[in-house]
Amino acid sequence: MAVQSPASRWAWVEIDLSALKRNTRKFKALLEPGVKMMCVVKSDAYGHGAERCVRAMHSAGADQFAVATVEEGVRLREAGIEWPILMLSEPPMDCIQTLVDYDIMPSVYTSEFALALGECAAASGKVARYHLAVDTGMTRIGVRREDVLELRRTIDFHRGLECAGMFTHFATADAIDDWDFALQLNRFNEAVAAVREAGLETGLVHCDNTPGTVLHPECHYDMCRVGIGLYGLQPAETTAPRIQLEPVMSVRGRVTRAIYPNVGDGVGYGLTWRVPKQNMQVATVPIGYADGLARTLSNNMDVIVNGSRCRQVGRICMDQFMFAVDVNNARAYRPAKPVEMGDVVTVIGRDGDEEITADEMAKLRDTINYEVVCDFGMRLEKVYV
Repeated sequence: MAVQSPASRWAWVEIDLSALKRNTRKFKALLEPGVKMMCVVKSDAYGHGAERCVRAMHSAGADQFAVATVEEGVRLREAGIEWPILMLSEPPMDCIQTLVDYDIMPSVYTSEFALALGECAAASGKVARYHLAVDTGMTRIGVRREDVLELRRTIDFHRGLECAGMFTHFATADAIDDWDFALQLNRFNEAVAAVREAGLETGLVHCDNTPGTVLHPECHYDMCRVGIGLYGLQPAETTAPRIQLEPVMSVRGRVTRAIYPNVGDGVGYGLTWRVPKQNMQVATVPIGYADGLARTLSNNMDVIVNGSRCRQVGRICMDQFMFAVDVNNARAYRPAKPVEMGDVVTVIGRDGDEEITADEMAKLRDTINYEVVCDFGMRLEKVYV
């Protein structure tokens, strides 16, 4: 298997920018002309590398970008990203000067923060754009829907503020014919209508997230916020029949050691797996739980080598894991071909006819694919292909 790998360590995350662009275009094609697409690139683009992903997404039709922290926005600006950036929460007031300096739009839902933002912007000779976040029932962030008009009337006099958007976030957008979704949407529509009837600007109205963009085109409004789907992962089973996506991330390493232990020898901390027969290899790969390979997967996952699956054995360590190859039994521990130092091992991704997906690993971990890819983005070097 011909692959690129970093020289400093035989472990890496492989990012397919062409697949990322194709996914971005597929979501853009769901939108009517004039509807903008905001790509969510928080957590370093879900572990995929925010700067490179932002540039690829923009070339494929993305209009704006969303982050979770001030630092994430600053890193994009310092990398030369000039397109609009929204922070998906209201940060501490100590961050306001940074927001103004780097032209990062915060989400706003308290008058105290908004007025302090306006004062800072005016003192800097600027106007601070913000998006008004409305809590319609998820109970996470936002001004309560019944307080929207009061908040706007309290802050709209300020010459240092400009409302560039108004949004909410759905808790059950992945459901079809869901009562709670309909309730949230109705509450949001009422809040938007109240602002407009009062003669106040809403800016770009947006509420659809990734599943909402796919399943609920009736509320695309002025803009959609697309996240996990851009990276080729389905947000829910309900979206899979509606849009075909290509995984963008693969996780690979190379064999650093391959030996034939004695029968009965144990493997890893606690010796939780022992060699059951002769002619069985145990090989080591330099990827561990500090890289995002959860320790709870120990003795419970496969990897792919030479196009065939092998069973991971022993406890996953902080920086390494081991797997077994039964040279005489291609069924039990494939492949039958012995592995050698330097052979490529796929933890997530495709090799030949075999594929291990983030969804498969998420199921083993009793979590979601979002967490799996974010975790692998923590320490592993990224190789862009």
